[in-house]
Amino acid sequence: WEVGNRWYGEQTKAAEVVERPDIARVITVEFIANTPNNSRWDFAPQVAFMQVHPGKLYETTFYAKNTAEHDVVGQAIPSIAPSSSARYFQKTECFCFVPQNFAKGEARDMPVRFIVDPALPPEVKTITLSYTFFKNDAATARAAAAGPVPAVASAPVFAPR
Repeated sequence: WEVGNRWYGEQTKAAEVVERPDIARVITVEFIANTPNNSRWDFAPQVAFMQVHPGKLYETTFYAKNTAEHDVVGQAIPSIAPSSSARYFQKTECFCFVPQNFAKGEARDMPVRFIVDPALPPEVKTITLSYTFFKNDAATARAAAAGPVPAVASAPVFAPR
């Protein structure tokens, strides 16, 4: 297990990993999506949870749709529980790494690739990855001044179940 690109314990960009799966161990990773009460987003994980082997790379997606009547820039803020497991949960790709530009009415699936370190303490059986998706007011204002948001090419969008 090797991890690179860490800064003061906070993951600010993609981790570099070498897979070494522990096939004898299974961890449940739960996914939760939140938005502020007054937000204009549909936001949900595509799956509620996954059963994973520590040391193996996995991918899931979160669905987001801008329901506002104008272009919006969003930013996802992650949280991992229990907090003691955060150092063992590494994202190699995440929509949370950069602000997300959404045209009016645009919807898309946003990927998260992750790996759980096999050194995760044995008493931890479940990790919860939660995102809160906010409107980035300053970036939205800059984008509005710059003109319409170009459409983002992405994989087919599947509405949450």
